[in-house]
Amino acid sequence: MDSPKELLEKLASKNVLSRDEYLHLIKNRDTISDEAASLARTVCDAIYGKRIYIRGLIEFTNYCRNNCYYCGIRSENKNAQRYRLMPDEIISCADRGYELGFRTFVLQGGEDMYYSDDILAPLVSTIKQRHPDCALTLSVGERSRDSYKRLKEAGADRYLLRHETINNTHYGMLHPKEMSRENRMRCLDDLKGLGYQTGAGFMVSSPGQTEEDLADELLFLKNFRPQMVGIGPFIPHKDTPFADRDSGSAEMTLFLLSLIRLTLPDVLLPATTALATVDPLGREKGIASGANVLMPNLSPTGVREKYLLYDNKICMGEEAAQCIECLKTRVAKTGYEIVTDRGDHIGQKRL
Repeated sequence: MDSPKELLEKLASKNVLSRDEYLHLIKNRDTISDEAASLARTVCDAIYGKRIYIRGLIEFTNYCRNNCYYCGIRSENKNAQRYRLMPDEIISCADRGYELGFRTFVLQGGEDMYYSDDILAPLVSTIKQRHPDCALTLSVGERSRDSYKRLKEAGADRYLLRHETINNTHYGMLHPKEMSRENRMRCLDDLKGLGYQTGAGFMVSSPGQTEEDLADELLFLKNFRPQMVGIGPFIPHKDTPFADRDSGSAEMTLFLLSLIRLTLPDVLLPATTALATVDPLGREKGIASGANVLMPNLSPTGVREKYLLYDNKICMGEEAAQCIECLKTRVAKTGYEIVTDRGDHIGQKRL
C-alpha cells in the first residue's frame, strides 16, 4: 500500500480511495494531519475562495418524539425544560437575522409532531415571501416523502439530516429499536430525489464507533454525494445513557473534515458548535482544515440553554448581533471573510 502521504496526494487528485486506504490514513493521522489540512484548504479555496458562509440557526423546539440514547432532548429525559417557538416568533428571528446580514436560515428542532405540514409549510412560505433572496434550510428529522415534497413546494431549499452512523449494528447501539438506519437512508434518498440541497453527517467517536466505521463513513459520503456534510465530536449529556462516556476529540474531527473536503471538494462543510465546544479554537481550526460554513444562533437567548443536545454547549447567552461581530473578527484573523451570501452549493442551479 502507498504511504500515508502518497494516499493523501492520491485523494487530493482523484477524490477517491478504497476502504483500506481510508483506514490507513485514519490510523496514521498523527503523522499527516497538518498536510491533510493544508491540502483541504487549498482545494476549498480553489472552489469557494476566501469566503466563509454563515447560516442563521433558529432552534425552534426541543420537544422530540425520539429517544436517541446520546441526545439531551430525548423523549425520556424528564429534566429537559421543553419549549416551542410559535410561527410569529420564528419569523421575528428570521427578520432580525436578515437585518444582521444572514441570507440563509436554518430551522432546526426535535421531531416535534406539533409542527405538522399545515403549520410548517405556511411558515416556510411566509419566510420566503418576506426574504425572497434568502435560502431556507430545514432540520426537523424523519418525515414522509409527501411531507418533504410539500415543504419543498412551500419554498424550502435545503434539508439537514445527519445519518449519525452508516453501520447498522452501531446504529442500533445509539438508537431505540423503533428507529432504523434503513428509514434514515430512505429519508435521505427522498430528499435528494426531491431536489433539496441535502446534508448528511455523523458523530465522531460516538460510543461503539471504530476506525473501520469511520472509513465506511467516508465511502458512504463519496457514494451519496451530499451537498452538505455536518460532523462534530460526540459530547455526552448528563441525562442520557452515555453520560459517563468521554467526548470525541477535536483532532480526529479536524482530520476527518480534511478528508471529507478532499473526498467531496465542492461540499459545504461547517465548523460546528460541537467542535468549538471541545476546543475553544475549534471554529478557526475547522476553517484551516477545510470547513467553509459557520452557523451562529439566532434563537431567542431565553431558550438557548434549553436546546441542549449535549453538555457545556457554547454561546448560550450571546445576542445574535454580538455573536456575529465576534465571529467576523475571529474569522478575519484567519485570513478569511464572512460574506453576506446565500452560500449555495457550487453545483446547485438557481431557478
